[in-house]
Amino acid sequence: MTGVEAFLEILHRAGVTHLFGNPGTTELPLNDALARDRRVRYVLGLHECPVIAAADGYAMAGGRLAVVNLHTNCGLGNASGMLVNAKAAGSPLLVTAGQQDTRHLFEEPVLAAPLVDMARPLVKYAAEVARVEDLPNATRRAIQAALTPPTGPVFLSLPLDVQTALADGLDLSAPWPVDRHVRPARGPLQQAAQLLANAANPVILAGSRVIESNGSRELVSLAETLGAPVLNEQNTSRGRFPIPTDHPLYAGPIPLWNPDIPAVLAGYDVAFVVGMNVLRLYIRQEPTRPLPPGLKLIHLDNDPAEIGKNYPVEVGLVGDPKAGLAELVYEIDRRLTPEMVRAAGERGCRHAERLAAARDAFRAAIDTKVAARPLSGAGLMGSLARVLPADAAVVEECPTTHGNVLERLGAVRDPAAYFAHRGWALGWGIGCALGVKLAWPDRPVLAVLGDGSMAFGMQGLWTAARERLPVVLVVANNRRYHILEVCGDRLALPDLRGGPGMTLDEPVIDFVALARALGVDAHAVADADELSDRVRAGLAGDRPVLLEVAVAGG
Repeated sequence: MTGVEAFLEILHRAGVTHLFGNPGTTELPLNDALARDRRVRYVLGLHECPVIAAADGYAMAGGRLAVVNLHTNCGLGNASGMLVNAKAAGSPLLVTAGQQDTRHLFEEPVLAAPLVDMARPLVKYAAEVARVEDLPNATRRAIQAALTPPTGPVFLSLPLDVQTALADGLDLSAPWPVDRHVRPARGPLQQAAQLLANAANPVILAGSRVIESNGSRELVSLAETLGAPVLNEQNTSRGRFPIPTDHPLYAGPIPLWNPDIPAVLAGYDVAFVVGMNVLRLYIRQEPTRPLPPGLKLIHLDNDPAEIGKNYPVEVGLVGDPKAGLAELVYEIDRRLTPEMVRAAGERGCRHAERLAAARDAFRAAIDTKVAARPLSGAGLMGSLARVLPADAAVVEECPTTHGNVLERLGAVRDPAAYFAHRGWALGWGIGCALGVKLAWPDRPVLAVLGDGSMAFGMQGLWTAARERLPVVLVVANNRRYHILEVCGDRLALPDLRGGPGMTLDEPVIDFVALARALGVDAHAVADADELSDRVRAGLAGDRPVLLEVAVAGG
């Protein structure tokens, strides 16, 4: 057995069924082995940007390992932006790249490079395998590192001679499973339960790691027990929603900008934080410490590095969010008196009534935007919300167009089915949508992309056509990098708007023509009703389709 055949055997025993890649000379032994071994489906991309993004979406949707093969230093370099996103999301990716034959590395042949040094800042674990005898154990070690919380991408450099070397008696056992459901320590858990039971007005701040631990139901139970609203992460890192957005206690995202954060959190005495980074700020603004003074923090997370990282906590709970939430609800229930239960119920009703009124007012405003011509970003999102199926997966990479419309309307019923990038390297959305569709072939997939984002990752259209993946891609085209103009306003840069590098209209990018050239059916849409109709038809169809929508203003 060759080294690369042993590698594929271990992947098979680890349950891997897809391999995402763009090959080169130093990866040819893998592609040669795959020609004989049809247990793994090779998903080819024209560029590393959609390759990594597709693996990212596949890993997130499937809750499993995704494997990527890149072409030595140039492929790894091209992939680095998407690895920024995967690292921020904690996506369990096993990324490999071929290295030149070790027998002439000293001579510095073409394509040779210090691949481990290149990858290390972007991954949890990185190694170059020097002997075929070490390849099975290196593969198992990398897979277990990727899947052990805090999860994340890992990297293996595979020299050509190690891939082709013959060896007998290799240990081809699968990686040994690690149970993620670690409960927090009992003492701190009881302390947290007592604080929350006695809180006069608690609030819950929840992040993507809740849904990634399958803890949404337990979080809903906690919110209802406490009568506390649930705010999800800021737009800078809100990859997934922690609970269904149509739940009466869902309160939308924590504001993006500093001045707004204290206003939203004012009046709460205890904040229970779970599965999120506190706080992942963007542009520095006053106040530099936006949490209101006197707000006590309790933080439960499976990433110990995030607990107390930027803000002191009253209680820090290291453990699996799902398991920890279940234990916490049990401990709180034991401490609630009948009077406390009544107070929590009344508090929850007040919050639910306030949030419902805000949602109704927002819905009325969006209805006006949908009827307006030309379409604004809010009108575009409103037209999508009215036809979004309950089981649809949504991939969002339109930083200024989305406006949090879908969640504020309560249109996302399945919190696990929403995906937004957390590393902010553009070009991720289309590839992610393809990966989600590969993981969930029976669910409709809608991607909403900005024109700037689409321009970074458009090579993914070819893969969508090649793999016959029926995803609907809506491109909101405002012909500009509007997020940069918004940030320029925050930085008080008066001449930035319309300045160099801000607009994409000279020449105008024809996304419809580009999509058709890459094998994807495409249409230009200007009307909200037509957009709704085409999206509805596309989600029920059997082929990929791109819809380009001209968006007025920013």
